[in-house]
Amino acid sequence: MRVLVREPIADAGLEFLRARFEVDVEVDAPLEEIIARYDAIVIRSATKLTRELIERAERLKVIGRAGVGVDNVDVDAATRRGIVVANAPESTVVSAAEQTIGLLVALARNIPQAHAALKQGRWERSRWGGIELAGKTLGIIGFGRIGQQVARRAVGLGMTVVAYDPFVGSDRFRDLGVEQVETVDDVLAAADIVTLHSPLTDETRCLIDREAIARMKDGARLVNAARGALVDEAALAEAITSGKLAGAALDVFSSEPYTGPLLELDQIVVTPHLAASTGEAQDRAGVIVAEQVAAALEGGIVSNAVNIPVVDQADLEVLGPFIPLASQLGRIAVALAPERPRRVTLAARGPLSETDTRLLIAAALNGVFQERVDQVVNVVNAPLIAAERGIEVVEERHRASRDYTNTVEVRVASDAEEVTVSGTTIGPEPRLFLGGALGFGIDIEIAPHMVFVRYEDRPGVIGIVGSMFGDAGVNIANMAVSRTKEGGEALMVFSIDTRATPELVDALHSMGFVDVRFVELG
Repeated sequence: MRVLVREPIADAGLEFLRARFEVDVEVDAPLEEIIARYDAIVIRSATKLTRELIERAERLKVIGRAGVGVDNVDVDAATRRGIVVANAPESTVVSAAEQTIGLLVALARNIPQAHAALKQGRWERSRWGGIELAGKTLGIIGFGRIGQQVARRAVGLGMTVVAYDPFVGSDRFRDLGVEQVETVDDVLAAADIVTLHSPLTDETRCLIDREAIARMKDGARLVNAARGALVDEAALAEAITSGKLAGAALDVFSSEPYTGPLLELDQIVVTPHLAASTGEAQDRAGVIVAEQVAAALEGGIVSNAVNIPVVDQADLEVLGPFIPLASQLGRIAVALAPERPRRVTLAARGPLSETDTRLLIAAALNGVFQERVDQVVNVVNAPLIAAERGIEVVEERHRASRDYTNTVEVRVASDAEEVTVSGTTIGPEPRLFLGGALGFGIDIEIAPHMVFVRYEDRPGVIGIVGSMFGDAGVNIANMAVSRTKEGGEALMVFSIDTRATPELVDALHSMGFVDVRFVELG
């Protein structure tokens, strides 16, 4: 495996990668000429990975962004190619929160303006008097990792904190001593100072526009160290000039480097996108992204992927063994189905159902589509492939699990019927076991070569089938048999050491059994 490090990262991150892969640090060669040679690429903010570049990257499996944002990566193009895009969101949390607090204090006390005046020989105490933060209300829009760290520090400064984020539970607000409000407008109306920590989406672009500013308190202040495009900069300049707002502190801009009219206003404190620019943050980013790249190339769980479901670390520890199981069950289910699937259902049963099971759904879809579509399929692009093919995806959770502590069930429905398979994991390795198929309880370890035979229950069938495999020189490694009732329908499932010969396949199909399926999982 070859890894291209396109922009400098911490030495510790480089050494981590070099211990596992062939690593080239190449910052000057034209990327379009070399990207096809690599299985992974590590970038920061300067490298732009466009759709055209990604389409040239024939071997690429993972893009590692040593930082938070992935605005410089065409994530959609990568997803369609099955390329994992991973970042290092935790790396800059502390530095971004501290930068926000620094801007907050500088804005309240006019520190940069007073500093500049004194450097120029002007002693202007009366002009640059400010306000105290203690007792003021800080409104936080976006209460994720950084927003929460800002809240901790603001509470320590004696501020009252209100925050809005529809994707954060009430317990988190309560634990941090923060008042949860229902809308962005509630924040704007309550806050003396508003700080932005939302991601940039179509919905949040120009979140702070003329209408939003009109709903803010007269004389309020704004801090933005998140994304420049969250703010309508022309509207902000008008509000500062008119006196509607007392000031603003900005670390980010809609276009960078920024040279616009905001720089001419004394009431605005500016820094050149420094939120992540600490040595500690950059070191963390390099190490974290190196770990993510290694996980992607070595078949591990990429916990910071932006184009596959990202779940909590505690859930990952529970889900880990069941991810390959869900993928194998998806492959088995679609192999046993008589027609193309119209709906895929994943059901988690037992304590497993209390975790975030989206990764299991993606893994099951990965199994369903393996070797059945004309493109690389993995947990990155499997949900997209399902949507493009009009396949309904259903998630179910059931607290009860009848036969095992935890069970994963995959159901593939076509126009004709629905096929159900289920399984569990056993042991510390763990080993993947099939626990049910086609309405039969079964107990057999999943193997690369498996055979499913449905037949009318009668004496001698097992011996006949065993002899057929023996005569063909194909060894049966494991076998399990189940039946609905004596003399009813039965299911024989066995794993074999090698792929069945065409002659053996034809012979089994000619026996008049209800159904015979050879399933290759290798």
